[in-house]
Order: sequence, then structure tokens, then C-alpha cells
Amino acid sequence: MKKVGLYFGTFNPVHIGHMVIANHMVEFSDLDEVWFVVTPQSPFKVKKTLLDNHHRLQMVQEATKDFPKLKASTIEFDLPQPNYTINTLAHLMEKYPDGHRFCLIMGEDNLKGFHKWKNYEAILEDYELYVYPRISDGEVVHQFENHASISKVDAPIMEISSTFIRTQHKKGKNIRPMLPYSVWRYMDEMNFYRK
Repeated sequence: MKKVGLYFGTFNPVHIGHMVIANHMVEFSDLDEVWFVVTPQSPFKVKKTLLDNHHRLQMVQEATKDFPKLKASTIEFDLPQPNYTINTLAHLMEKYPDGHRFCLIMGEDNLKGFHKWKNYEAILEDYELYVYPRISDGEVVHQFENHASISKVDAPIMEISSTFIRTQHKKGKNIRPMLPYSVWRYMDEMNFYRK
């Protein structure tokens, strides 16, 4: 049985913070693989700063190609929008009925609002959550403090954001050290986030 951690995000762009967290999860927990689940552009919320799905997927593929335990996933590309995590999980269980056990990876900031997620009780009943530390305001809801389905993983605190990278790149700052080299090369060739 392969235990797969699902790491959701727009990855706009994927950066070394994402890579460090994903690699830490796969090397220092009982996860066998981490799948970067690239969240598609919602047709209801067109964001000018969000690159097309295939470009963000390409950057994740570039970032993960030398790491056999890290993979890019397009699972949400085929689901109706707006989509909820519970639907993605149900879809994955249909697609991989045997041999895979799926878990969610999330930052502690997301755990603080997890009680507002659609069908969060059902998620906790059937799936484990692997939570990495994030500096953020607010408290974790008491019911999640010592929950049997929630594991806190002592991963490094990464305070790099895709928003910061996009903003500073547009201003002409050198943000190359914050990106895997192949992601930087693709971003540079395609002239992303410059205007």
C-alpha cells in the first residue's frame, strides 16, 4: 500500500519553500510519495496574476523531475469548478481503488480554518492530515489539537510566498535563489510575471 500525501496549491510559481516542505514530508514522515495537486484556474474567479493551468503544471513538472518521490498531479483539472477537496478525494479513490492511501498535507494556517471546509468531518474520518508549521494569526480549533487523524510534522518554517516572488520579479529584483533552477529557466524563457 503506497501512502501518498496530497499537497494542494496554485503553485504560481512553485518555489523552493514548496519543495523543502514536500521533500521533508516524504523523507521524514511515513509518506511514500507527495503529489503536488495543481489547483486549476476557477472559471468563476479570473485572476490576472494566475498563469494558465498548463504553465503552472509545467513548472511543477520541471521542479519535481529529479525527485522520484515527488510528482505533479492534474487530478483537479478534470473536475467541475468550483471544486471541494472532498470531491477530489472521492475522485482519487475511484481512480486508484487499490494500492494507494491518500493523506492531506496542509500548513498550520489552513488547519486553523479547517472546521469551515465542506464535509471536514468526513475528511477526518477517512483521511489523515499531515500539518507543517506556519507563522500565522489565530488559534487551532480545540477539537483538532490532539486529533487521531492529524499528525504535526516538524518541517522547517518556510516564509517564502509565490506572491512575494511575482511582485519582486515584476520590480526587477533577483528572485532566482528562491526557485528551482529549471523553474526559473522556464519562467524566464516564457517572460512570466514581468508585466
